[in-house]
Amino acid sequence: MAQKVQQPWADGPLKMVTTPMFETKKDDTFTIGASHMAVLHNAMLRGYNSIYLQAPHVKPEDYADFIGYSLTWFKFVKGHHDDEEANLFPKVVEVLGKEDGEIWGKTHGEHEAMLPGLAKFHEYLSTLPSPASFSATTLLSIMKEFEEPFDTHFHSEIASIASLGKFGDFPAAKPVFATWGKNSVKSAGYTDVVPFLFLNFDRTVEDGLWATWPPMPAPIRYMLVRVGGWWHGAWWKFASCDENGIPKTLYALGEKTEAVAG
Repeated sequence: MAQKVQQPWADGPLKMVTTPMFETKKDDTFTIGASHMAVLHNAMLRGYNSIYLQAPHVKPEDYADFIGYSLTWFKFVKGHHDDEEANLFPKVVEVLGKEDGEIWGKTHGEHEAMLPGLAKFHEYLSTLPSPASFSATTLLSIMKEFEEPFDTHFHSEIASIASLGKFGDFPAAKPVFATWGKNSVKSAGYTDVVPFLFLNFDRTVEDGLWATWPPMPAPIRYMLVRVGGWWHGAWWKFASCDENGIPKTLYALGEKTEAVAG
C-alpha cells in the first residue's frame, strides 16, 4: 500500500483476487477480460469486508449512513450479477459458438448458491422499522450465511473466464467484454454504485497496474467520484479508499481507536 493504514483493513477477511494479467503477464482476450472482471470483484470484496469489519463499531448516530452504504453494496453486487446473466454471458456464448452450459454451467450454479443470502441481507436492511433498530449481530449472522458461496464465486469466476482461452483467442470477444463493462458501470447508478466502486478501488495494488483504470479523462473521473458522490456523501465515510483510490483507515475502526486512546 502507498500509505500506512490501521489494521484490520478491507483486504480481509475475504481475500482479494489476483488479476490474471498480473499473475501470468499474458494479454490475450480472455486474460484481459478476466482481469477487468477481477478488478470489479475486488471492489465488491472490499465492500463486503468494510461492512463486515465496521458493523460492530458503528455508532447509533451513524446507523442510517451505514445502512445506506450497505444497501449500495447490495445494489452493486446484485446489479453486477443480473447484468452478467442477461448481457455478458449470452454474448460470450454467441461469439464462442458453444453451449451455454459448457461455458457458464459452473458459474450459473455459483450465482444461485449466493442469491438467497444476498436477498436476506437486502430484506433485513431495507425493512428495518428505523435506523435505530439496526443490529450488527443480526447483519453479521446473515453475512456469514452467504460468505462462503460469495467468496468462492468471486474468485472462481475469474479463473473460469481466463480458462476460456483454451478455445482460442477470439478477438471478437474483446469488444464484448469492453462494451459490457462500460455499459455495466454506466447503468449502475451515478450517485450510489459508481461512487461506491471508485471509493473501494485500491489503485496501489499489483504495482500500480490499475492506477488509471478504467481509462477515462481525469475530469470525468473527478465528476464521477466527487460530484456524483456528493448526493450521498455521508455514506462514503465507510469506504475503504479515498477519492484518489488510496487505502484509508476504516472510519468506524478509527473511531474505536480514538475512543480507546482517549
